[in-house]
Amino acid sequence: MAQHHKVVIIGSGPAGFTAGLYTSRASLETVIFEGMQPGGQLMITTEVENYPGFVDGVQGPEMMEVLRKQAHKFGAKSINETILNVDFSERPFKLTSDKEEYTADTVIIATGATARRLLIPSEATYWGKGISACATCDGFFYRGATIFVVGGGDSAMEEAMYLTRFGESVTMIHRREFFRASKIMLERAKAHPKINFILNSTIDEFLGNEMGLTHIRLKDTVTGELSEHKAEGVFYGIGHVPNTKPFADCLDLDEDKYIITKPKSTKTNIEGVFAAGDCQDPIYSQAITSAGTGCQAAIDAERFLMEQE
Repeated sequence: MAQHHKVVIIGSGPAGFTAGLYTSRASLETVIFEGMQPGGQLMITTEVENYPGFVDGVQGPEMMEVLRKQAHKFGAKSINETILNVDFSERPFKLTSDKEEYTADTVIIATGATARRLLIPSEATYWGKGISACATCDGFFYRGATIFVVGGGDSAMEEAMYLTRFGESVTMIHRREFFRASKIMLERAKAHPKINFILNSTIDEFLGNEMGLTHIRLKDTVTGELSEHKAEGVFYGIGHVPNTKPFADCLDLDEDKYIITKPKSTKTNIEGVFAAGDCQDPIYSQAITSAGTGCQAAIDAERFLMEQE
């Protein structure tokens, strides 16, 4: 028989653990499926300085362990399995992991999103040591640095503009000559004295030492010519992919596959199913905003269960 739980939370980043803290503290029996990457994107983040309460900053993995312990303190339990399939057609909801089958009275989805990567072998070596996908999170650490931004859309332009506050120079690398960015964003970037452009180019290799990234090698997409450039920081502005594949057939998703929630709530199109964090937030993508929506989802779930009873 399938194991039944009052509240099932899918995902274990700031949204999932905050939701678990609130539901378990409300005396609702809660389990958190930690998934393929327990702790979420912060597990590959070095220093976190913009989360309230950590005056001297905190390592990403350390912060997630604190959040996990706090949720567990009030009775939430973690299950180290990945939910692969769900059936929200009737209650109790049915969920299938890579090991077992479960049912739940209410479900909070907090599966997050994954930054798009270039999938260059050396990328993993310098991720968090010179390579980042979040200027708001990590730009502060690159004061006076030589910075590169990869991408040609509005998000890349925004990243570059933001990074001019910190870097000595910001160079945008784009694989084509033409940009997807809106005209106004492109004009702003081109007009900024700190921003330069290298077009028709892609990153061929990341180079550095045990301390971190020092250089990048670029490849001209037209001539194939290779060139090496000093680079102390590389930021990706090529977007994120929400981890929502298991819910594609039952939940309303937008064109980019983010879960659509009802205005001023975390409610999805299925009563009793809620979404929080980066899987439903294509705009902010911050640990603190994820934690905030995790809190909201827990309160929404608690009120839903009270109404059912």
